[in-house]
Amino acid sequence: MVRLIVLALILANGVYFAWSQGLLRDYGFAPTSQSEPQRLAQQLHPEMLTVLSATDLKRIEQQVQADLAPKECLRAGPFDDAQAAALRNVLEGALPAGSWQLDTVTLPARWIIYMGKFANTDAMAKKKAELAAMRLKTEPLNNPSLELGLSLGGFETQASAGAELQRLNQRGIRTARVVQEREESRTTQLKLPAVNESLKARVADIKPALLGHPLKSCS
Repeated sequence: MVRLIVLALILANGVYFAWSQGLLRDYGFAPTSQSEPQRLAQQLHPEMLTVLSATDLKRIEQQVQADLAPKECLRAGPFDDAQAAALRNVLEGALPAGSWQLDTVTLPARWIIYMGKFANTDAMAKKKAELAAMRLKTEPLNNPSLELGLSLGGFETQASAGAELQRLNQRGIRTARVVQEREESRTTQLKLPAVNESLKARVADIKPALLGHPLKSCS
């Protein structure tokens, strides 16, 4: 009897060992797997870690702060083909790649209500004072060939300029006329889409190449 019990215990231990080692898995008997391979994939790889010095950490912090700082979109122009080519050479050496772009744009024709040409600057100043007394504003001319003269407003079509001239005639303006200030043309504009404080300091280096065109907000 004792011998049978001992044999039964040995057999039971053998079966348990085979079960615990997965030797009976093909027969449908095996313990539930507790492994989590996804956790192994999430483990850090120490060979990929880099120890940063205080200088490196400060540089990264400054870069993060610069990236988070407010950015401004600026533009300047227009430039003709020769001016744009010269400006491109300056930009490539002065500003980081991707921080600027030269866009080709079409400028529509522009018509103005024009008074002039005046004999001298005194005559033009006198007429400007008369217009101010009538609460009429003048605008700067963008066509040097029309100097010395005054503009009472610019329009994209000759018809709209003519309609405004008729209204001004009713207010006593008799010597003004509609002239074309510029024809439709293709030109190039500079755009700086995201100027932060660090880039703004470098933008000063390109100002001579802008040929007097101011940098204005894109909005």
